[in-house]
This record gives sequence, structure tokens and C-alpha cells, in this order.
Amino acid sequence: MTNFLKVSIFSILMVGAFWGYSNFGIPTIKPAPPPVEEKLDLGAMTMDQFIALGGKIYNGKGTCTLCHNSMGRAPMLDTIGAKAEEHMKDARYKGTAKTVEEYIHEAMVKPSAYVVSGFGKAGTNDTESPMPDVTGGGIGLNEAELAAVIAYLQDSGGAEVTVAIPAMPAAGEEAPKAEEAAPLKTAEEVIAKYTCGMCHKILDQTGALGPDLTKIGAKQSKEYLRQAVLDPDAVIAKGFAGGMMPKTYGEQLKAQELELLVNYMAGLK
Repeated sequence: MTNFLKVSIFSILMVGAFWGYSNFGIPTIKPAPPPVEEKLDLGAMTMDQFIALGGKIYNGKGTCTLCHNSMGRAPMLDTIGAKAEEHMKDARYKGTAKTVEEYIHEAMVKPSAYVVSGFGKAGTNDTESPMPDVTGGGIGLNEAELAAVIAYLQDSGGAEVTVAIPAMPAAGEEAPKAEEAAPLKTAEEVIAKYTCGMCHKILDQTGALGPDLTKIGAKQSKEYLRQAVLDPDAVIAKGFAGGMMPKTYGEQLKAQELELLVNYMAGLK
């Protein structure tokens, strides 16, 4: 009985000692506050800052440099100011732009209005561009971001910067919210909307920036394919670099659309 009491008291003292040390002896580490979503204060921006924002989008979210680079997948844009004037006078031009600013905007949202010779989609005789509308799919630039990229391209391409910084909504006024679209009904519609074929071989598309998906279902499971869409840098396919595929599909794709795409790819064998 005496030993039992000794052991019990010793245990209580040890537990108390550990409790005291863990609560008072170890310095408290306060976690960093959660990151705050960046909000653009367009009303306080100078034109130089707006142009710099355009450069950040061009090299980042816009994924423009995946194709517009020295590898020759798309035309270089370092002389876009002079080239825009030439293209608008070309007999093959199908757009409606009258100024360099309008031409660059049109080239981003209606890229097939003019296709530079040699850069069209295969089999279209340079009448259809492989470039997607950058306001949709996995890029999704809004009007302010489009304007910033135009300002950047004008500035870096030797043209006069004519873009006006968009006005901020008045105090207490909210920007209009776009009506949510109904889910797409087929995998083909998902692939077309999110321009998967720009980088991958899939359906009748011949993209070469990413892995060939024409028989991906014979190699990978649905779990792998789902992860590859939602977290593309989790596993990098051999022979390809990380950081190329947008990481926003998890936010843009509806659950039904994601499963349509995954099931379709799993069936490619």
C-alpha cells in the first residue's frame, strides 16, 4: 500500500511538472495571420504601376510566355505596336479594330480575327488560332486585367500607351456580379471551354506543351487524373517542367465538370 501511494504521488508530481513546463516553460509561438487576398486599388495607381501590373499578369496569371517566347510557338510581341498597324491593313484581317489598343484587345479575346502566317491551328491554313480567349477557360482575365496587359504590351512594344486606368466603383456601389453559368454537359464541352488542347494532345487538338493525353487512361488512375487537374504540380510528368499548368481549375471547374473530364480521360486507352 505504501509503495502504491509513493508511485501515485510521484506520478502526480511528474504530470504536474510536465504540465507546468509545457504551459509556462516553453515560449509561446504565435502563428502568422492568414494571408489577405490582394485587392487592387486602381484609383490610387499611377500609369507606371498599372503597366507593371500588366507585366505581372502577362508573365504570371495570363500564362502568355508559355507560347510567346523564343521557342517560336507563337509570335513575339516586342514590336506589337508596329505589327498591329500592318495586320489591320492585311487582306486576311477579319476584325473590326481601328487602333493599336483595340487590336491588342481583340487579339486576346478573338484571336482568330487575325492569325500570323505559320502560327495557325494545324489544317486551318492560318485561319484559326490555337490561342484561347483569355477571358475564359483556365486564364479568366477580367476587363481591368486586360487593360493592364494592353498597357504593358503597348509600352514594351514601342507603341504609345493609350489605355485609361479603369475607374473604381463609387463608394458603396458593388461591381455587377456575373450570372453563374449552368454546368457543362459533356467532356468535349469542358475540354473546349478550358482550352485543354492548347497544351495537350486530346480530342482533335495537337498541343505539345504538356503530356499527350490520347491514351492517358491506360497509364493513370482516376485519382491521379483528378489530382493532376486540381494540383498540377503535385506530380510532374517526366520530360516536362512544373509551373506550366494553371492551378485555378479547382476553383473554376464545377464538380460535375471535373468528373466528366476525369471519366473521359480515364477512358482514353
